[in-house]
Amino acid sequence: MSFTFIDLFAGIGGFHQAAKFFNGKCVFASEIDKYAQQAYFQNYHIRPEGDITQIPEQEIPKHDFLFAGFPCQPFSIIGQQKGFSDTRGTLFFDIARILKAQRPPYFILENVKQLSTHNGGKTLQTILRVLNELGYKTWHKVLNALNFGLPQKRERTIIVGTLKDQLDFKWPEKQALMKPLSQIIEPEVDKKFYASVEIQNKRKQKHKSQFDLAIWHENKSGNVTSYPYSCALRAGASYNYLLVNGERRLTPRETLRLQGFSENFKIVCSDYQTKKQTGNAVPVPMIQAVLEEVLNAKAEIERLQTAQNSAIIPSGVLPQANNRSNMQEISL
Repeated sequence: MSFTFIDLFAGIGGFHQAAKFFNGKCVFASEIDKYAQQAYFQNYHIRPEGDITQIPEQEIPKHDFLFAGFPCQPFSIIGQQKGFSDTRGTLFFDIARILKAQRPPYFILENVKQLSTHNGGKTLQTILRVLNELGYKTWHKVLNALNFGLPQKRERTIIVGTLKDQLDFKWPEKQALMKPLSQIIEPEVDKKFYASVEIQNKRKQKHKSQFDLAIWHENKSGNVTSYPYSCALRAGASYNYLLVNGERRLTPRETLRLQGFSENFKIVCSDYQTKKQTGNAVPVPMIQAVLEEVLNAKAEIERLQTAQNSAIIPSGVLPQANNRSNMQEISL
């Protein structure tokens, strides 16, 4: 099933990766960060446009799906929690003006988990109200990448919308199996990824892991925990926020794997920029699962419409017409 899509706040193309699996064709992308633009172009051969606030909505091509992982800082517990008072928060309204002008049948939006509870839930309700006023029926839910095969605890608010009220959308079921860290972590890495001996010793004095292979996490209070999966990757996290077995940082390829990116994804930026890019990315398998459910619901509607039309006008049989003009009209 082929379809067209636009990729807003595209980053390095997590939505693009998911859509490509279903033969989706990108007709427009927008990303303001020049390094993410570079990575996007090298991997998808599409050069994203820049600041979406400067792009007239009439210039954006028609599309079936609008995808947007819009900036999360205003809604995150690690940000200032200013919501719509933060100028970055108003970027949602650039999504709204494009939806209003282009009327795509479907959209999928992604943001941090805390969007659902920010300002007592009023921020999300404002977003949903705007979308509903534009004529969209919406569903929203917090999903966790851990439930979609990735060894990363990454909870995100997902909003699905459609112009067709009859869409019978259902959220994807949790996947039973999580990919083990052994399929993510490289056995040998460059020594530059290792933390200093002092930091390693400090971590190991604080914590003893029950797992042979684990990613250790130190929070802002200095507490250290470890799991057979990663805590959420973060773009602006401290240098040694996550350490494999309390010893070394993740490599760029490992961070891409934790987000579900293809092994064929080209790393064209520095370690620092790739860390930032993956920290801002969406978990590909999670988005893929949501998109699959939307496409399944869309296909079911089309199947029912075809069946209904066949029942009204059997194949090969035309109703009687009173005059030639009517017959021509029916034939067309």
